[in-house]
Amino acid sequence: MLVALVVAVTAGLAVNASRLAQAAPTFKVLAFYNGTWDAAHIDFVKDARAWFPQAAAQHGFSWEATNNWGLLNTANLAQYKVVMFLDDAPPTAQRAAFQQYMQNGGAWLGFHVSAWTDNPSSWSWYYNTFLGTGSFQTNTWGPTRVTMRADNRTHAATRNLPATFPSSISEWYSWSNDLRQNPNIDILASVDPSSFPVGTDPNQSWYGGYYPLVWSNRQYKMLYANFGHNAMNYSTNTGLSSTFDSAQQNQLLIDGLHWLAGVGTVPPTTPPPSDGTISPTAWHTVVNRGNGKCVDARAAASANGTAIQQYACNGSAAQQYQFVPTSGGYLRVNNRNNSAQVLDVKDRSTADSAPIQLWSYSGGNNQQWRAEPEGGGYYRLVNRNSGKCLDVPGASTADSVQLIQYSCNGTAAQSFRLVPQS
Repeated sequence: MLVALVVAVTAGLAVNASRLAQAAPTFKVLAFYNGTWDAAHIDFVKDARAWFPQAAAQHGFSWEATNNWGLLNTANLAQYKVVMFLDDAPPTAQRAAFQQYMQNGGAWLGFHVSAWTDNPSSWSWYYNTFLGTGSFQTNTWGPTRVTMRADNRTHAATRNLPATFPSSISEWYSWSNDLRQNPNIDILASVDPSSFPVGTDPNQSWYGGYYPLVWSNRQYKMLYANFGHNAMNYSTNTGLSSTFDSAQQNQLLIDGLHWLAGVGTVPPTTPPPSDGTISPTAWHTVVNRGNGKCVDARAAASANGTAIQQYACNGSAAQQYQFVPTSGGYLRVNNRNNSAQVLDVKDRSTADSAPIQLWSYSGGNNQQWRAEPEGGGYYRLVNRNSGKCLDVPGASTADSVQLIQYSCNGTAAQSFRLVPQS
């Protein structure tokens, strides 16, 4: 009798496990590709067709791929939460159906060459309105890895990411339109300045500037990713890299898909890297990520009310600071010219744009800061009194601009690298 009961229970568990294994996916994705042009793009498609089914199985959605663009029609698209373009944009006959799908609340993720064109007027809605890019302008060569900077870490696709992280190897595109000037475009990641130069051919490299890599259009459920071009040995037609070899970039894709599908994001597959404890006795220069300039006490003064500004880094004591713990994870930030003088929010203000100054330390909450690690030696400094971040107003690149506090927004204007000094 006992044996029969055990057998019955075991069988029941096996049936339940089978049913769980066959549970309906939380959402369905349909990916379109051509796979007929440029060996590096073909290799990326092969790469994607191997990686995405495994990721789908792990995260509970379904993923299908097809080179039959005829399936990009209204009736068929109604079955899918998300559409992908791996290596091209749709033929003319399918464009109206895709536009209707997106305008009716559909979702899309596109890679690399899906945004390439030298004639944006051929489909103005897609290239000028939807993507916002206009025409292809330049590319880097050969394919290289860059450090990606998360420009917006409040978006569902990027909130599990560190401030900077490695990309996969890719060729990178730039565009005729400056996406920063488009109010509908939300840039999620760009090339971190530490990456320059980008490229191995001196005539096809980027040496500086701002290059968006991942963005969304606030008018649609969409994400575009600039990557998707593997390194290749063209003589042997052999792929030399994988678009899916960056854990953080993969996290962006998975979280982005969940956002596009309207379901919750998943915990990070790898935790964001953390920085070590800041030495309370060392002196540091504090360098802004956005412009490479140093936090500076104006005119090397140390009197109460001295403006804290940004200035070209020069190694002086006016640009060196010590981070000394107070309580509850907060710090006072001493200036080296006079260690009794600290970074202070003027008049204990809690308002945006309140200026930062030096003032004698008295234990005030407006004189204490929490250094939140962002990875790569960068931190954002959050004021204890206001909960707002140390900020370069307007992301200015000019010398002598006084720093302020501002609502934390994850931008480079609020990100600072602490560089120990002798």
